[in-house]
Amino acid sequence: MEVRKVSEKFLSDLQNIKRYSDNTIKSYRTDLEDFTSYCISYNRSNLDTISEKFIKSYLVVLSGKNLNKKSISRKLGAIRSLFKYAFQQDIIKNNPSANIHNPKIIRDLPEIIPSDVILSTYSEAEKYEKNPALVKIIFELLYGCAIRVSELCGLNREDIDLSGRTLKVFGKGNKSRIVPIGDKSIQVVKDYLTVRGNITRKEPLIITGTGIRIYPRFVYSKIHRYLSIVSDVKKKSPHILRHSAATHMLDNGADLQAVKEILGHENLSTTQIYTHVSIERLKSTYKKSHPKS
Repeated sequence: MEVRKVSEKFLSDLQNIKRYSDNTIKSYRTDLEDFTSYCISYNRSNLDTISEKFIKSYLVVLSGKNLNKKSISRKLGAIRSLFKYAFQQDIIKNNPSANIHNPKIIRDLPEIIPSDVILSTYSEAEKYEKNPALVKIIFELLYGCAIRVSELCGLNREDIDLSGRTLKVFGKGNKSRIVPIGDKSIQVVKDYLTVRGNITRKEPLIITGTGIRIYPRFVYSKIHRYLSIVSDVKKKSPHILRHSAATHMLDNGADLQAVKEILGHENLSTTQIYTHVSIERLKSTYKKSHPKS
């Protein structure tokens, strides 16, 4: 079967059965279209004519385009997923990508912000915002519940249980999980809902000043503005609040598996990056304060 046709069937499966996000589908499509074009240019339009050596030749071409290892790994991941799908569907008898490994990547440790600095954004919001409760709930749920921006924007009123102190979020692949909410976060939510007034269970939990559901660019602008006032971190994005929350939980003795469940990570190895952050922070504290350092 042709590479292009199998790719379309694979992408359709991701969208309609596995319920991957639109952004993920778009990324897969771009990477597979590039690979398909490469295959066609070498008369390898059928999937069963593609060998391990041929896939490796494509990776060499990508390296020659000065793509970083992370980008190459992402593209290779899309190719591996395609061939795994084709193998499982009995479209091909052998999977030529099975033994091709990602290039080794030295992951940068994520930046984090002290919790007191995050809280200082609240007083800044009081100075500049017409509705400071809006900025507070955005910061509070991103940091207090360690959720993603897309998860925050998708929240409806029915997703938050104030009495049970839990939040239901829909993460990657439209998978839902329950996240606990602390007493301080509950109070911030209550303050915001008081300003909002009565809303139905199906309405968006958080809306902009113009009355529409908040969206990623709106959240980013608020986070960037107030982090710029209180902090000198390089990446003033919403995700730094999630990084900070995970690191602070581990700093205070949280179980790694529990943090994984709160963050909604698929693999424990993804969560383990935050243990390295905690260790580096410990080393830094030791070096600054211990007389024998």
